[in-house]
Amino acid sequence: MVEKYTCSFCGDQLEPGTGKLFVRKDGAIFYFCSSKCQSNYRLRRVPRRVEWTAAGRKALGKE
Repeated sequence: MVEKYTCSFCGDQLEPGTGKLFVRKDGAIFYFCSSKCQSNYRLRRVPRRVEWTAAGRKALGKE
């Protein structure tokens, strides 16, 4: 069985064989579905404040 991962920034499901894996120096593992999500993480943006993420939609009361 192939594992499905969730994007660490936007919350979307990743298909097997797609996306990027990022491991921080302290050993924390992050999965990104696109370079858009990875660059927003590098810019230290909070997913709750970005409208197009799952956390952002939940914070705005859309879902």
